[in-house]
Amino acid sequence: MFQDEARFGRMVRIRRCWAQRPDRPTVCNGYEREFLYVYGAVSPLQGELDWMITHQMNTQRMSEFLAQVSAAHRHGYTIMVVDGASSHVSKDLVVPENMRLIRLPPYAPELNPQEHVWDELREKEFPNRVYADLHSVRDQLEAGLPRLASSHETLRSITAWPWINRLNLNAH
Repeated sequence: MFQDEARFGRMVRIRRCWAQRPDRPTVCNGYEREFLYVYGAVSPLQGELDWMITHQMNTQRMSEFLAQVSAAHRHGYTIMVVDGASSHVSKDLVVPENMRLIRLPPYAPELNPQEHVWDELREKEFPNRVYADLHSVRDQLEAGLPRLASSHETLRSITAWPWINRLNLNAH
């Protein structure tokens, strides 16, 4: 699995959209700097997505997320590829026994397919929308994340890159 965090909030992400001529679409802009964080881990070969919404991004929340993933995949052994965020390397991080973390090289987000999951979620669920409060953002995440997670083929198509498909993941 490949893991990453993202923040979603009340600030608008302006995206292109279609409109009939001669109309010119307008988008309100929110400047509120309030955010929720989403921990996510994608399994590109299976097209599976695990996720957790939280108000904080820290070592304790990362430990909780790892425990959640561990419980969801308790009959297997999970190799989780993570970046070098401070919460991923903290001595206080609790890594479940059925999981091993492997770090990506520094400054290499392009190697993490979970980044594409965030792009897909933002494009499909958050374009050109202003939210009145964080509760509305949470509602959108709680609707959009399960929709994306249920689409195994979409997840495979955006994350199962050729070099990932060629990995030998068989335990010996």
